[in-house]
Amino acid sequence: MSFSARPTAPPSGSGGRRRPSPLFLTIVAVLVLVGLFVVFAQIYTEVLWFSQLDRLSVFTTEWLVKGALFAAGFVLMALPLWYMLSAAHRTRPETVPTTPREENLNRYREAVEPLRRTFTFAIPAVVGLLGGLALSASWQSALLFVNSVPFGREDAQYQHDLSFYVFQLPMVSVLAGYLGMVALLCAIAGIVAHYLFGGVRPLETRGFEISRAARRQLATALAVLVLIQAVRLFLWRYTKLTDDTGLVTGATYADVHAALPAILIVAVAAAIVAALVFSTAYFRTFRLTAISLGMLVVLGGVAVLGFPAAVQQFQVNPSQQSLEADYINRHLEATRDAYGIDDVEVIPYTPNTDGEAGALRQDAVTAASVRLLDPSLVSDTFRQLQQSRSYYAFPEQLDVDRYEIDGEVEDTVIALRELNPDALADSTWVNQATVYTHGIGAVAAYGSRQGGDGEPVFFEDNIPASGLLTEQSDYEPRVYFGERSTQYSIVGAPEGADPIELDYPADEDEGSGQVNYTFTGDAGPRVGDLFHRLLYAIKFQDEQIVLADTVNEESQILYDRTPRERVQKLAPFLEVDGDPYPAVIDGRIKWILDGYTTSNQYPYSRPSVLQEATSDANTQATNAVATLPDQQVNYIRNSVKITVDAYDGAVDFYEWDAEDPVLQAWMKVFPDLVQPSSEMSSELMSHVRYPEDLFKVQRSLLTQYHVSNASEYYSGQDFWTLPVDPTRDQESGAVQPPYFLTLQMPEQEEPAFSLTSSFIPRPTEGQTRNNLTGFLAATADAGSTPGEISEEYGRLRLLQLPRNTTFPGPGQAQNNFNTEPEIQTSLNLLRQGESQVENGNLLTLPVAGGLLYIQPVYVRSAGETSYPVLQRVLVAFGEQIGFAPTLDEALDQVFGGDSGAAAGDSDAADGSESGESGGAGGTGGDSGGGDEAPGLQDALDRAQDAMTEADEALSNGDFAAYGEAQERLRQALEDALEAEGVDPAEAADPAEEGAGAEAPPAEG
Repeated sequence: MSFSARPTAPPSGSGGRRRPSPLFLTIVAVLVLVGLFVVFAQIYTEVLWFSQLDRLSVFTTEWLVKGALFAAGFVLMALPLWYMLSAAHRTRPETVPTTPREENLNRYREAVEPLRRTFTFAIPAVVGLLGGLALSASWQSALLFVNSVPFGREDAQYQHDLSFYVFQLPMVSVLAGYLGMVALLCAIAGIVAHYLFGGVRPLETRGFEISRAARRQLATALAVLVLIQAVRLFLWRYTKLTDDTGLVTGATYADVHAALPAILIVAVAAAIVAALVFSTAYFRTFRLTAISLGMLVVLGGVAVLGFPAAVQQFQVNPSQQSLEADYINRHLEATRDAYGIDDVEVIPYTPNTDGEAGALRQDAVTAASVRLLDPSLVSDTFRQLQQSRSYYAFPEQLDVDRYEIDGEVEDTVIALRELNPDALADSTWVNQATVYTHGIGAVAAYGSRQGGDGEPVFFEDNIPASGLLTEQSDYEPRVYFGERSTQYSIVGAPEGADPIELDYPADEDEGSGQVNYTFTGDAGPRVGDLFHRLLYAIKFQDEQIVLADTVNEESQILYDRTPRERVQKLAPFLEVDGDPYPAVIDGRIKWILDGYTTSNQYPYSRPSVLQEATSDANTQATNAVATLPDQQVNYIRNSVKITVDAYDGAVDFYEWDAEDPVLQAWMKVFPDLVQPSSEMSSELMSHVRYPEDLFKVQRSLLTQYHVSNASEYYSGQDFWTLPVDPTRDQESGAVQPPYFLTLQMPEQEEPAFSLTSSFIPRPTEGQTRNNLTGFLAATADAGSTPGEISEEYGRLRLLQLPRNTTFPGPGQAQNNFNTEPEIQTSLNLLRQGESQVENGNLLTLPVAGGLLYIQPVYVRSAGETSYPVLQRVLVAFGEQIGFAPTLDEALDQVFGGDSGAAAGDSDAADGSESGESGGAGGTGGDSGGGDEAPGLQDALDRAQDAMTEADEALSNGDFAAYGEAQERLRQALEDALEAEGVDPAEAADPAEEGAGAEAPPAEG
């Protein structure tokens, strides 16, 4: 008897099923067509975008591979499921229910039967779609599998080339896991289907009766599932080399001597059990199969989990340091190699702390080029002095580069005057999309100089652009593509048409409020016809693109305009540095970015979370600098340098690490995407710098991996940490960012543009010591010869201080500055009239056989339009502290009145372009400048004497003498204010500001 439901007559008067009305069908058809057109618009506009950049192969390759994987995943998932469901119905037994249990089950069968055919196709189709989407997400692993490149290095355990782990194992594991899921779903679907259709029948008492057909299908599915698990167990032996649950990453002693052999045994046993399970399809070996499966589970638990745990507990733990030494060394070697820190030049360094006269004579070049301009503070200064209009903006964090000026390479703080669409007073669609389309010009200032009033000294500024960079031929200052270009713009017009784009605000003598411009480049897809306008109106959900009369036959639409977004879209296999920086190169403004190739499959290498490693005080305080994504890797290379043209958005990729196998594999996938570094111009080469995010990752690893052997690593006594930025909120715990500056490390032949960072001891038992333990510098200058990267570029030098050193770290140095009485007295004067004192970046330089701390001090006046100006410079060398209007004076104070070097701002004291003297003096030595106002210095000396006498009187309980000293202090500070040109009546009570001690309680 068949369990198929019998057809029943339609209800009386129903006239059968009603057919849908033509109107309903028409509406459905229209909705389907509209949906398909929306999908087409999204895809076709992407094709137009990639075609415009001549990178269509990137788009087609990615989507063809995704499509192929989706189709393969769909077939692999849907076809076996469909077969199990259809075969269960086709081979169902023709029996009559004879028991009450089967009669109840028959009701469910009759309920399912009308929808059986639909379910037979719908369930596999839906599950197949999900499986296809899941498998298509592995498109990068599939491409690397097909295009793998040998590393030329073998792992320490199996002696396989590392390409097996990085390129082949990931995709093999994905396929094994996917097939295992297919087998599991097929087994489940087969059991349910055969149960519904009678192939598996419950007996009256207990147990089941299984038909021959059901037995063969279910036994085959279960055997395949067990066999795939055997394969996955075999592969697990290799993934153990990247396991991070042990003492170190990779296979440890217990793994090698217990877990790996046990896993192999269980894998072989699983293959044998799979054969036994398959035999059940033809022989009634149910009991043997059940016993073998149970024994396999027990064997797996004991061998894979219990045995290695016992070896670890009773053999390894008592002698862990000696037994794990070889595996720790494997881990150290692999980690250093994977992160590019295997050739760090460690230099033992015992810093000198005596600031003798002339000590900087050998380091004069370094001292002369110290960058005083803090890129994290002077954004407001740039904004007030160079923004010109509210619809322009500078980033919160400016960038540091270097330019050759008058034959000398100068550290430079640079930023682009970008358009700020959020600040438009009239934010109509026409203004946002067609009028306000671009920023204008780069603004650059000397990093080591200050103006007479503490403002930056610009060598490129103003609108229209003027300066040393503008002198380049065919200079193009317009910025259509930048970090603030988050909205689309429509540009271009026929020849002879009136320009409508705002180019720059005109001077008053030009008689017009603005100068207009028409974009002449090729930067975006054309939207001159109705069809393309309609496509982009759908893409951006903006009907104005179709309706606006400002869109013409020559119009181009610019979108995906931020440098990082543009690069990530063109090279999805790269991680992009979080801080693109602009440079004027061959007359064009270019954004320079660093691209990283990564992997999480490098054997024995420690995994790092990129987001955590690249987070610091700058990324937490501003949106201008981003972290890398929140993903875990254990291999990273700066394999590509990238430029994005700020005018037309052209993107160029240059091969930077020709020995990186991951990049070589991707170059096989996209052969026309990356060009050799020899194609870079010499000017572009001169602006390439060491990648900041890679340096952050490397310095985070060097807190531990600076140790040289297994015993030191195991003890962990010499592990370091990164200091918290002493100039920011200490409660945030944000670490000090690395700094770009020019310096000369010990054993380095000449000063070079470098990226630096400091280390302090790792806290132990809740105690934090802020002593300096290490100082790292990476040479960031690649030279200027295309295709020939300087041998010095990327060299990491690590100054390692003695373990028992008490040399102050950044936090202690900042505390010393903050607690020096004379400095605080002077800073209190600078705070008069509600002004704020802001500490700039605390720089560390290895000079004179020691370590020199330099910190610019900025003063911001009160008011909405205030901006910080450089007023003083703090210097510390050992116990000596200098504090003066210029670095030159502060250095002389520290080094016995004559440092032996003329700092870059040495002419600031005489009021020339670099600066102008004034204000409080310094400590730690006589001023070498000699230009401080005599009346001011005399008043400060009297104030210091009065403070000392007041403290002594208070400690002795002599309140009368205390009051007299306080009065002398008040008078001295009033004299100092008058010397500074400040009316004491308008300032805060100077005695309260500078007394430094609380007033005594009233007598009696």
